[in-house]
Amino acid sequence: MPQQIFVNLPVRDLNRATDFFGALGFEFNEQFTDEKAACMVVSDSIFVMLLVEPYFRSFTKKEVADTERVNEVLVCLSAESRAQVDELAERALAAGGRPSGEPIMDGPMYGRAFLDLDGHQWELMYMDPAALQG
Repeated sequence: MPQQIFVNLPVRDLNRATDFFGALGFEFNEQFTDEKAACMVVSDSIFVMLLVEPYFRSFTKKEVADTERVNEVLVCLSAESRAQVDELAERALAAGGRPSGEPIMDGPMYGRAFLDLDGHQWELMYMDPAALQG
């Protein structure tokens, strides 16, 4: 079995969060979804657990980050093309997300970032495979 990653993020309103990420095209594994948590499927081995803040707090003794003041994590997802980066970023903004900085063009890399409804920063990145081979 390949190694899997489960990113756990606190959310204030689980229904709003699942609606937001559903609008971006993500699906949820109902087997691991209830009134306290939703399991967002990114790929066969990558999942994001959206946890209501009180439930999230039960897993840590540390304070939950105030995303209006600090970043606790940067989640970066790869894309298959520049167009896919733009499409997903625009869907995020249309669903209520906020832009985070200007688009990045750095050699073979192109990226954009947005803040979700709870202020978590998501980065979308495309790397031109032809440029990487040279």
